[in-house]
This record gives sequence, structure tokens and C-alpha cells, in this order.
Amino acid sequence: MRTEEKKVICNCCQKVIWEGDGIPREEFLHVEKEWGYFSGKDGEIQEFDICEACYDKWVKSFQIPVKTIEVTELV
Repeated sequence: MRTEEKKVICNCCQKVIWEGDGIPREEFLHVEKEWGYFSGKDGEIQEFDICEACYDKWVKSFQIPVKTIEVTELV
């Protein structure tokens, strides 16, 4: 019996992140945003995926650094 594989594609660089058994083979960021009344996108839902390398480049461009919290116990 063959397991169906899905893929996630980075919206920035188009890198393919394969999934097997519903488990991604590497980390990525998935963003889903439902825009509201006070935006020019009212009524839209947008979503995208970014690989870890593109995420690192993106957050380096922020004027205020991302807050990092170390997790010492991994579950």
C-alpha cells in the first residue's frame, strides 16, 4: 500500500517541502489571514507558506526584531 504524499510550496522561492503521512519533512511557516473592515482587503482570506530559509531572510528585514523564547522541554 503506497502512502499518498502531498507537497507544500514556498511562496517566496518555490522550494518544495514534501509531506509523507501528513508530516512535513522540514519546518515551514503557514500564514492564514482573514482581512476585516479597516483594510483594503475586507472580505478576503489570504494564505501562504514560507520555508525556513525565506522566513529567516524576511524577519531580518524587520525594524523591530522578532521576540525569541527558548523552549527547554520538547514534547
